[in-house]
Amino acid sequence: MPVVPAPLIPAVTSRADLGVVGLEHLRAMGVDAFVTTRFGGVSPAPYDTLNLGDHVGDDPSRVEENRRRVAAALDLAPSQLAISRQVHGAVVNDLDEWDGEALVGDAMVSTRDDVALAVLVADCVALLFVEASGPRVAVAHAGWRGLVEGVIPATLAHFERPDDVRVVLGPHISPARYQVGPEVAEHFESIAGACREDEGDRRRLDLGVIARYQLGLAGVALELVEELGHNDDSDLFFSDRAQRPCGRFALVVRRTPYHSSVHLETP
Repeated sequence: MPVVPAPLIPAVTSRADLGVVGLEHLRAMGVDAFVTTRFGGVSPAPYDTLNLGDHVGDDPSRVEENRRRVAAALDLAPSQLAISRQVHGAVVNDLDEWDGEALVGDAMVSTRDDVALAVLVADCVALLFVEASGPRVAVAHAGWRGLVEGVIPATLAHFERPDDVRVVLGPHISPARYQVGPEVAEHFESIAGACREDEGDRRRLDLGVIARYQLGLAGVALELVEELGHNDDSDLFFSDRAQRPCGRFALVVRRTPYHSSVHLETP
């Protein structure tokens, strides 16, 4: 499989005073989705400012306010923003019957239009799955452990036709900055372009290549897969490899028809 270079990060727009990377081209499919950046929240350094992670040492009240702002940008209450406790596994939570209880797992799927799904990252790949001819959407969190565990095929198992699913890979760590040992690289060395040479037995891992490979293996048409670039190539996003502790940004989606009260404006 050839190496597919990640494109540059799309332009940032302003939404309800949050800096976001909007996925406007998905609106025609009845999907409202965006990637948050570091900007528009209330957290102080080193979590400045829009940290959405409640497990990284930030003040919980500030995280709560940041999440409230993200929910409000989608015309939702905070209780309608679903954020799971991610554990680098392959558990997929179906939210069609969700009543607000705490969630544990690395993927969520739903057909509802009254909730939004948010997956948190700071180097791992956040994936958005959109059913082209149906109401189902999903998000998944995939670092190297999740890719080994099979979170991508586990998520796609909730769709009747993987070839009918459009996928977006959120900003994730670049192989230039993702050095791993042989115990990690051995899981992916059979995938062309996934492991690049480095010093000694170290390798540079390309999570985007691995994700695309697994998507194709599961039946997704690769022309329907897009990447949003690398988080560590920009100061727009948190990166755990670049700075620890740091915050978490999110890929957020709500399945809802476009309506005039939801809009993006260029700052």
